[in-house]
Amino acid sequence: MTFLWAFLVGGLMCVLAQLVMDFSQLTPGQVLVLFVVLGALFGGVGLYGKLVQFAGAGASVPLPGFGYTMVEGIGQAVQQKGALGLLTGGLTAASGGIKSAVLFGLLASVIFKPKA
Repeated sequence: MTFLWAFLVGGLMCVLAQLVMDFSQLTPGQVLVLFVVLGALFGGVGLYGKLVQFAGAGASVPLPGFGYTMVEGIGQAVQQKGALGLLTGGLTAASGGIKSAVLFGLLASVIFKPKA
């Protein structure tokens, strides 16, 4: 059942993003930033964590999950390091995802040739 909820929640987020792009003047980059900020806001008030517990990867992998991960990392880092955690916590928590995106982007650019 967990896989079903992950699929449905992740798919619903993708549908919402597509609807925002289709029915607004926002560019894909602006929609990306919007979803990351919404994930951070909902994570900050405690709502997104409940969605992650319910839907697992369906909620933690899409763009709002990145914002949520950064907020959670900041919260933990502030508890451990104080005010310095405000600057280091978000990137520390999200570093695995950032590193993977850069590595796989590099790998794809080496394997495939761009169209001219």
